[in-house]
Amino acid sequence: VCLCFRDVPSVDILVWSELPTGAGLGSSAAYAVCLAAALLTVCGAISCPLKEGESTARWTEEELTLINSWAFQGERVIHGNPSGVDNAVGTWGTCWGTVKERGEEMSCLASRVPTLRILLTNTKVPRSTKILVAGVKEKILKFPAIMNPVLDSIDAISQECQSVLEAMPANPSPEYYPVLEELFDINQHHLNVIGVGHPSLDRLCRVTASHGLHSKLTGAGGGGCGITLLRPDTSPQAMEAAKRDLCACGFECWETNIGAPGVTLHSSSSLNAEVLHALSQS
Repeated sequence: VCLCFRDVPSVDILVWSELPTGAGLGSSAAYAVCLAAALLTVCGAISCPLKEGESTARWTEEELTLINSWAFQGERVIHGNPSGVDNAVGTWGTCWGTVKERGEEMSCLASRVPTLRILLTNTKVPRSTKILVAGVKEKILKFPAIMNPVLDSIDAISQECQSVLEAMPANPSPEYYPVLEELFDINQHHLNVIGVGHPSLDRLCRVTASHGLHSKLTGAGGGGCGITLLRPDTSPQAMEAAKRDLCACGFECWETNIGAPGVTLHSSSSLNAEVLHALSQS
């Protein structure tokens, strides 16, 4: 049932993205969130918050909740039984959400993740989130006494990581990084146990470990991408050496940050030339 205040006009939707699909970067959730926000705006179910002279604007908390709920339905169509994490992050940005019970939608809390440097590596191994999620579910049903404690431990890792990140000041102190690195390692082992690992991701972790760095898979696993935590004092030489060895494996790397706002309405004048050119050529 559409929560529309007026009829939806006939529209053409043009999508352009630099995110590789099927790589564990939440591209489907980003698409679902943007589509939900656009359609809800055009049909009048939520406001158009962009005022004259503004380059960007955000919706109210109530409107973001509605965007997130529809985006979650889109994720269900694409993935079957998603966690709700990706669409929540796409809606509210990189902030901590809380899940009332495993499998329910997420709602975002106010605390923001501090900006963290990471090395993002694409193994270029394709995989299907829907198939991986179904495989985990099958394993839980087959071995509930074994798998449920592992999932509880993964949840505990997330809670511990949340505590660490909330304790980090605006300029993260180096003392927190060894804890985060250990949590990365434990989490990666657990993800292998539940069946979402892949030899390419194991190789990624071994390569970065040889340079004193700590990595884990991201997304549904089974290939796709992994993230490597970078300390503030990670030397450029260590970074370049790690990237060189990862590229020698056939992987692709980008240095980037964790920490960003969620879905935002932009005026056309605020888009950079590269984006405008790509859209005009589509």
